[in-house]
Amino acid sequence: MISIDTLGDELYTALRGRHTIEPLSDRHPELTIEQAYRIQERMMLRRRQDGERIVGKKIGVTSAAVMNMLGVHQPDFGWLTDAMIVNQGEAIDTATLIQPKAEGEIAFLLKRDLMGPGVGVADVLAATECVMPCFEIVDSRIRDWKIKITDTVADNASCGVFVLGDRAVSPLDIDLHTCGMVLEKNGEIVATGAGAAALGSPLNAVAWLANTMGRLGIGLKAGDVILSGALAAMFPAQKGDHFRVSIGGLGECSVRFN
Repeated sequence: MISIDTLGDELYTALRGRHTIEPLSDRHPELTIEQAYRIQERMMLRRRQDGERIVGKKIGVTSAAVMNMLGVHQPDFGWLTDAMIVNQGEAIDTATLIQPKAEGEIAFLLKRDLMGPGVGVADVLAATECVMPCFEIVDSRIRDWKIKITDTVADNASCGVFVLGDRAVSPLDIDLHTCGMVLEKNGEIVATGAGAAALGSPLNAVAWLANTMGRLGIGLKAGDVILSGALAAMFPAQKGDHFRVSIGGLGECSVRFN
């Protein structure tokens, strides 16, 4: 029998204790995505009870490669809190995470509320104050990243922390579909990508989020930061690593680990 509160509390305890747990999908193969979101809700409730404040949302599983890996054909979402913010130039203490990996993305800052269903790309453009390059440092509380879609959904879409670049650009001044990304690790290019990697465009990804959350009665709010999904593969991060992402028309974002 699945206990939503018990599993949510287990993930919360793993987060705070910085340890992993066995995959939920192995222990509860009958677990549905809807139940996984309820587990996520319980985990985030515990975090809010600690004083964390919601500052935005993240979109995961936006690339075809990750969808195929997880055997699904839809993205997922999670919540961002003020405790997840890392300022560019600050080093991330690897001891505060469990098994981190770095992803290069495009972040949106909203100036207007967005409430689906019925949100299209034009609505996303009109509601966006600016876009910027960013890193999402994903982190899984599931042992060895042995995740299926229900595992990552329950685990707040495997969110760890995030770093925003220091240059903000109007979404009207950049082609978010074709903009190219170069990801470097310790000075070596390890991946390239483009905006189209995120559901064809990061704009599509944010529209998907607004419509999906709207059907649940949840809106995107003015002031929200939205992480729109990885533009290339994610790479493990260890003490001493330095990452830099460059996105055409947007600029750079960097992060280091100590």
